[in-house]
Amino acid sequence: MSEEIFSYHRLLSFTRAVFEYIGCSDEDAMSASKALLSADLRGIDSHGIARLNGYIRLWEAKRANPKPAIKIVHETPSTAVVDGDGGLGLVVAPYAMDVAIKKAAAVGTGWVSVCNSNHFGIAAYHAMKANYHDMIGIAMTNASPLVAPTFSVERLLGTNPICVAIPAGDEPAFVADLATTTAANGKLEILQRKNQQAPLGWIQDKYGAESTNPHELKSGGALLPLGGDREHGSHKGYALGAIVDIFSAVLSGANYGPWVPPFPAFMSMPENMPGKGIGHFFGAMRIDAFRPAEDFKLHMDQWIQRFRSAQPVEGHEQVLIPGDPEREMESERLERGIPLLHSVVEDLRFLSEKFGIEL
Repeated sequence: MSEEIFSYHRLLSFTRAVFEYIGCSDEDAMSASKALLSADLRGIDSHGIARLNGYIRLWEAKRANPKPAIKIVHETPSTAVVDGDGGLGLVVAPYAMDVAIKKAAAVGTGWVSVCNSNHFGIAAYHAMKANYHDMIGIAMTNASPLVAPTFSVERLLGTNPICVAIPAGDEPAFVADLATTTAANGKLEILQRKNQQAPLGWIQDKYGAESTNPHELKSGGALLPLGGDREHGSHKGYALGAIVDIFSAVLSGANYGPWVPPFPAFMSMPENMPGKGIGHFFGAMRIDAFRPAEDFKLHMDQWIQRFRSAQPVEGHEQVLIPGDPEREMESERLERGIPLLHSVVEDLRFLSEKFGIEL
């Protein structure tokens, strides 16, 4: 499919104007725009500006509050529960991560569970905020139930990503950002736009049989946990997704399992929901609460350099460190621009005409 190139700042200006149009404050609109576009910069196109129209539809369905009164509803010196008041996750999550960082600065570590929120973009954006304070950052969230646990045909979990961001010294940070499924739903959406098939191990049909049809979810199929099947460790992906669900929602009072609100606004809300909104979980760990930060970063540099110098298998130039591809992509796209599929550009032009905002 054809692509068009847009500069980061052009997309940032447009996205900010769209969020302001729906009622976000200047500060929240900028916060949401930076969080959203961080995905495009890092090459996670499925979670970037391609989802802007989805957020607007949530607002139109009165499922996303553009002016949330975000508040801490319970806390100790090192923990907090944040109620996002139905706000955009792109706004609620940075607020909650800042709370975790402030608590870590005061007592060594900070842990924040969030309820009553919405989709928060990519986990790495939030976890990496801690790195600027010589802290390790952790971010996770539950999501719409599209994933069947191992041996199930029911969709009970989301893609439920986890990110751990660890600062180093001279080396770039170690940033592991991964869905607990073999592939995120956004990658299926990209395959649909490109009219391509999905690899085996990504999805199953409504009867539990493996499938390569990227539209399978529309017919009652399900995404598969990381590993794909039991023989390849899907029970471990299932367990990781369950941990994220419990930390993000059971711990905070958000909805969990099959009751998590769907991201597409046209889908009906689950019945008998036990909590409020979508849930997130954040952690910040001050390095010098464990050992001197400079010593730690020196050894992180050594760790990274040793793994990077590992002898690669034939056909590969170098062993990668988690975060390498995204960091390189960010540098390239800041310089050369962000490529957007024609279908995504059409969505943006639709918003441009609808709200009278120049793209």
